Amino acid sequence: MAGYSRHAQYDGYPARWREDVSTFMTRTIAVANQKGGVAKTTTVASLGAAWAEMGRKVLLVDLDPQACLTFSLGLDPESVEFSVHDVLLGRVAARLAVAATEDGPDLIPATIDLAGTEAHLLTKTGREYVLRAALEDVADDYDAILLDCSPSLGVLTINALTAADEVIIPMQCETLSHRGVRQLLDTVHDVQRLCNRDLVILGVLPTMFDSRTNLARAVLADVQERYQLDVLEPPIAKSIRFAEAPAAGRSVLTTAGTSRGAAAYREVARRLLRSPK
Repeated sequence: MAGYSRHAQYDGYPARWREDVSTFMTRTIAVANQKGGVAKTTTVASLGAAWAEMGRKVLLVDLDPQACLTFSLGLDPESVEFSVHDVLLGRVAARLAVAATEDGPDLIPATIDLAGTEAHLLTKTGREYVLRAALEDVADDYDAILLDCSPSLGVLTINALTAADEVIIPMQCETLSHRGVRQLLDTVHDVQRLCNRDLVILGVLPTMFDSRTNLARAVLADVQERYQLDVLEPPIAKSIRFAEAPAAGRSVLTTAGTSRGAAAYREVARRLLRSPK
């Protein structure tokens, strides 16, 4: 992997990724959709691995009690010493919960204990800002932080949207996609109004996309027109390779690095680097 200096000049990249270290800002992106099974975790793991290949220092945060991201990157949720649950409850600083992964990005893992975190946070003043405050402990160490949200619009997802600069919405192009996108956008707008007015929606990322079907193309066009959302390209095509990767504890960029899916995620990652906030 080529070395990377935050001081180096990279033409075409966002200015804040090229400025002097004294004004450097970490880019924090939430990957969210309240609908499950739309490849949120795959997107976080793949973009994180792609940016790590490009020499970026990346932190992933697993905010799903099912701990799919943690498992997918080779960590056993039952054996980690500290998790995001401990961080959000203020038991440890975020830095102590960071674990390395073989694919390059660092990870703050999740455990099943995270299922009870929301109940604890509901009693706290300023509960929407807990994750943002916790990440201040590590933000200066990373070029990008990717937040893998749970398939819900609860306190954990609100925390992710409040902590983020930007949000990506992975979307499977099927009939029920409208409902999930609409409800998420309502939540994003509430967060923009009340907690994080600088939050930017980068767009929808078509996942498990089958360009051969009229339905997939029609749903994508309708969502784009109805909600005035950008579409991140290229779309991520359906592939069995994505299902095989988690069993190996690696991202698809490692297990099937020459596949169409891996190539698509690398291209999305490159385009996002050129996309200013």
